[in-house]
Amino acid sequence: MRIPAERTIGARELTEVRLAPGGNAVGYVESTGSTAAIIVHTFDGDPPRQLTAWPPPRPGRGMGGGCWSWCPDAQAIVYAAVDGELWWQAIDGSVVRRLTQHQPLPAQAPYVAPDGRSVAYVVDQAQVWSVAVDGSAAAHRLDDGGADFCFDPFVDPDGRVRWQAWNQPNMPWDASRVECNDGTSIVGAGCVQQPRALPDGAAVSVRDDTGWLNVWVDDRPLVDEPFEHAGPSWGLGQRSFTCSPDGSRVAFTRNEGGFGRLCVVDRSSGVVADVARAVHGSLSWEGTRLAALRTGARTPTQVVVYDTDTWERTVVAIGPVAGWEAHHLVEPELVEAVAGDGALIPARLYRADGDGVGVMVWVHGGPTDQWQVSFMAHLALWRSRGWHVVVPDHRGSTGHGRGFQQALRGRWGELDVEDVIAVIRHAHSLGLGTSGTTIVRGGSAGGFTALGVAARAPELVAGIVAAYPVTDLADLAARSHRFEQHYTDTLVGALPQHAEVYRARSPLHHPTDLVSTPLLLSHGDLDPVVPVDQSQRLAERVSAAGGDVELVIHAGEGHGFRQPVNQLADIERTEAFVQRVTAAAVR
Repeated sequence: MRIPAERTIGARELTEVRLAPGGNAVGYVESTGSTAAIIVHTFDGDPPRQLTAWPPPRPGRGMGGGCWSWCPDAQAIVYAAVDGELWWQAIDGSVVRRLTQHQPLPAQAPYVAPDGRSVAYVVDQAQVWSVAVDGSAAAHRLDDGGADFCFDPFVDPDGRVRWQAWNQPNMPWDASRVECNDGTSIVGAGCVQQPRALPDGAAVSVRDDTGWLNVWVDDRPLVDEPFEHAGPSWGLGQRSFTCSPDGSRVAFTRNEGGFGRLCVVDRSSGVVADVARAVHGSLSWEGTRLAALRTGARTPTQVVVYDTDTWERTVVAIGPVAGWEAHHLVEPELVEAVAGDGALIPARLYRADGDGVGVMVWVHGGPTDQWQVSFMAHLALWRSRGWHVVVPDHRGSTGHGRGFQQALRGRWGELDVEDVIAVIRHAHSLGLGTSGTTIVRGGSAGGFTALGVAARAPELVAGIVAAYPVTDLADLAARSHRFEQHYTDTLVGALPQHAEVYRARSPLHHPTDLVSTPLLLSHGDLDPVVPVDQSQRLAERVSAAGGDVELVIHAGEGHGFRQPVNQLADIERTEAFVQRVTAAAVR
């Protein structure tokens, strides 16, 4: 059944699931378009109610967050609002008051102390502050200013505050640490994230010292296994593990080749029990309830609550629009391609019904990231149009251990391109498509890699669809936003000594390499990550060289398209482009 494009846009997004202290209610953030609100669902049979009104909360995305925190008496919350400040909101709606004044710098990631008297938070993702909830004391800074970035403060039962910190040119997955306001720190062999403390005072975090992002308690892995228990710290508020109220058990997420699983380990015995398949995140555990955000290839994103005695699951809310149960959604298959140097490159194959009209190779962004097997309406849409969809995890992707993720250092624009080419050749060997029916697409870093494929192996593809792609590496290094301003130092090399490498790998400087492959480029005119003129200049140069290139600029859009009218236009334009460039081969 062909999925209408309109069904894939405008749906509400659900993020940041939090059980109230005591476990008698669960809250979550609901976003639709440009508006957001915190919703509270009680377990007494009453319908869910919208808690926040004005100012609205500033939500995170996906499995991240950094938006809000319960107060320990469950009678109020503290949330980060769109005005950049923190607000205290009574559950009964009687009082709403501002706690901070940091404009123009944003306050985020509030964590209310267990005694309810103060809240720790970050300012501009670089400073850690604390403020009294009742306004009796002025806000004061907790960190010493030695870190370039600070994420996810946590307040221990004894009042100590700990947080994730790192310094450029590293990204948080390269090298990060846990700092504490008492001057102590936890430094591992690589990444340390999600600092917490168990009820018995033991420090708990996620670390990759053994080569895999596993949950650690104090100085050893709680579960030492070749699976990732968390994703990269692209934003605030990841909660991929949680502990039982008495600290005897820890629930954690597991990434199994892109497929997700929720597990629980008994701390005394070390026995791990499987709870449920599907990608889980935003975990919290109160009383006999564990709440999470749950999603899968055939499971539209939902807020769920598990009974931790029976592990029976209750669905509290569903994000995407109704009707997906009528469509034939499929689980992907794991496939592996062999790169030129013999490395195995994993990918997930979403087969179209029947023989299919061709193969769409969709490269994730980042590039330090991964598309796990979550509900992605855009993949389902193209399957319903007869396309096999392959999602490669080129080297540099997360989910396959630190060695695989770090392999891209210094080789971005080279190794990722080679790996995607290997996946395309493997897809052709499986009979999924031919060079005339192969589309490579991607956004941001994925668009950069897709353009690299067109330059290096034009004989394998019929067209490239690149959204807000990186086309000039040196320009990206000079003008990208603060979080990524040194990202290319590790992925390519430091400037100016590697200037020739930057030029050699930048599509903008080699337009004649792209004249053999039709290109569809799209970009937002307000993009703070990849400036829009990168796509404009590439289109001009490729066109001048005799290439086939279309460029669409969406007004009012940033790094990604959020306005439904632009999302719909992007789908329609892509469909017309794909039909045009594959017409001869599909007949």
